Amino acid sequence: MRKVIVLGALVAALGFAGAVNAAEVEVKMLNKGTEGVMVFEPAFVKINPGDTVKFVAADKGHNVESIETMLPEGGKAFVGKINEELAITFDKAGVYGYKCKPHYGMGMVGMVVVGEPANADQAKAATHPGKAKQAFSNLFDKLAATKTAAN
Repeated sequence: MRKVIVLGALVAALGFAGAVNAAEVEVKMLNKGTEGVMVFEPAFVKINPGDTVKFVAADKGHNVESIETMLPEGGKAFVGKINEELAITFDKAGVYGYKCKPHYGMGMVGMVVVGEPANADQAKAATHPGKAKQAFSNLFDKLAATKTAAN
């Protein structure tokens, strides 16, 4: 019986330790940033499962929402309101593409990579309007660079 209690306590402690180690990354929605106009900064974020990304409406007129064709299997879609902050905890590994709905065609998009990007090919096949197509091409280049840097 004592072993069961000790094991239960150990499992509980490890669960809390995981929650304590979870990170939060801030992404700003900007009219103008280092990468140009109508941008998320940073537009590319690599995190671990259980980490949170907080999207901050630093400038007015923006929102953040996931792109349905760029979610991993089991990944939850999200939609934020204009001018509102949104915090998302990502539990499922994979590539998550997101956009600012009013400025999507202007290339205001970003990517969160959680753990291993198993759905990268599926996400890369998604189609996008206007400048968003080139913006995602650049983000996939950044993803490829992180893979080669890790090897």
